[in-house]
Amino acid sequence: MATTSAGVAAAIGYEDHEEAPAQQMLAVAARIAKSVDVPVTVDAESGYGLGARDLVAALSEAGAAGCNIEDTDHERSELRDVHDQAERLRAIREAASADGYPLVINARIDVFLPGVRAGSDESQEALVGGALERARAYLDAGADCVYPIALWERGALERLVADTRGPVNALRIPLAPSFVEMAALGVARVSYGGLLHHDVMEKFARELEAISSDVEGLSEHRRQRGAQ
Repeated sequence: MATTSAGVAAAIGYEDHEEAPAQQMLAVAARIAKSVDVPVTVDAESGYGLGARDLVAALSEAGAAGCNIEDTDHERSELRDVHDQAERLRAIREAASADGYPLVINARIDVFLPGVRAGSDESQEALVGGALERARAYLDAGADCVYPIALWERGALERLVADTRGPVNALRIPLAPSFVEMAALGVARVSYGGLLHHDVMEKFARELEAISSDVEGLSEHRRQRGAQ
């Protein structure tokens, strides 16, 4: 299983992108990890400003089998320098190894996110080169898997998977290839991110609208009876 920062943050009353306190986010992750019989990877966002040792200790205490680490600096709302991010990942790997903790590190690559959020029609192919540079640097630094989030164009995804010397995680957004197609391309892991939470909340909103409609209907019925 894997947690999603968007869903967890929303559930405890905060916005995503490290707006929620790290302690609360990790406490929820710990509750999830204790309630299931399968390994749980934790969306640790960009590390919550914690040093490598403190982050690894917090993940270990939460019972996490692995974690996602983003390469976005949320304070500045920009991508981190690829070399700086690689060093952060290396420090996390070394801290985990020093404790004998087999932490699975899924290094997120955020170069495709701005275009998707802005609804850009530009091809993602032009960004693959930069994503590959980050993928190789992160894997060399000790990451187990790389996660080019929001990469959905088949050709661009195929090229990145083929040219990356390690497992690739993909996000199953509606525009992305199917599970079967992703498997054929060599994608090692598929995530839903915050999409499942979004779908559940949309259903919840429809249920509340139906209840509101029922209440309005009952009130109207009572008014009509009172008028009689």
